[in-house]
Amino acid sequence: MSLFDASFAEEHQEDQQPITRRDGDSSWRFGANMLPVDYEPTRMSSPIFNYPYERSREALEHLKLQGEVDPCHGFKMRYINPIDGGWAMPTISPCLQLLPKGMKTNPYRSTDATVFVVTEGTGRTTIAGNTYEWGPRDIFVVPSWKSVVHEAGTDAVMFSYSDRVCQEKLGLWREDRGNALPL
Repeated sequence: MSLFDASFAEEHQEDQQPITRRDGDSSWRFGANMLPVDYEPTRMSSPIFNYPYERSREALEHLKLQGEVDPCHGFKMRYINPIDGGWAMPTISPCLQLLPKGMKTNPYRSTDATVFVVTEGTGRTTIAGNTYEWGPRDIFVVPSWKSVVHEAGTDAVMFSYSDRVCQEKLGLWREDRGNALPL
């Protein structure tokens, strides 16, 4: 399949969209593994409007304390929709991962091209034989089905996103972990 070539936008009647809920409302309403008893979803995306970095980073640290590091990803978590446990958005798959200092991941490839944004730390990534050094605020893309290996010079955290969820829904998503088994 080539491109979806689909887009949509809707303009609001006002110059600024009105604020209808208090700050933090979505986290209080949906972020404690609970839902209001009569809640009915009105859209496919997550009702949580923002996912605070501090809380996501803390979740990675708790995962790290368990000690079960994924050989291809380090400690990696996906942002979810608390209504159904699926991805946070219907067409974009966002994740946050922690690579401990000195970790070199096993080679990995998947059908989704992935954009990485370095939020903490330094290291290098080898994509299809080409090595790139990175640090905070650097952005790089791993193209579809190209082998990638990450090496962390310090503890490093990277945010990433891809179209994996679309490929999964269409039955197209694949990954190659070599001999590494997923956790």
